[in-house]
Amino acid sequence: MRNADEKQHPSQAAAYRLSALLLGAGVLHFASPKFFDSTVPPQLPGEARTYTYVSGAAELAIGSALAVPRTRRVGAGLAAALFVAVFPANIQMAVDWWRSDKTTQAQKIGALVRLPLQIPLVTQALAARRRA
Repeated sequence: MRNADEKQHPSQAAAYRLSALLLGAGVLHFASPKFFDSTVPPQLPGEARTYTYVSGAAELAIGSALAVPRTRRVGAGLAAALFVAVFPANIQMAVDWWRSDKTTQAQKIGALVRLPLQIPLVTQALAARRRA
């Protein structure tokens, strides 16, 4: 059972976990853009690198917003939207890896298993929004 202080200030653990995840992923978009370029669905107009950098910048901004109590509510809502928006790229990666002769069976399975993991990311972002 929670004490009175915990009821007034619910755990922000989800916000901090998501913040760390997004900040780390955002940095990786700039440090290793080639990997992320390969996950951009080819049906999208323009250059894949543009999508890589824009999504990396969005992850850095949203991760930062989640880390700051004053902007946490907005950041958490944006995180949920981002996790939904990048889902097509995750599907594209799973399809490409499944078809590729260069990926191992374990990588192929991992890419498929990763897809339903978007659900807890969205639900945790929504929970962080409610608790902000």
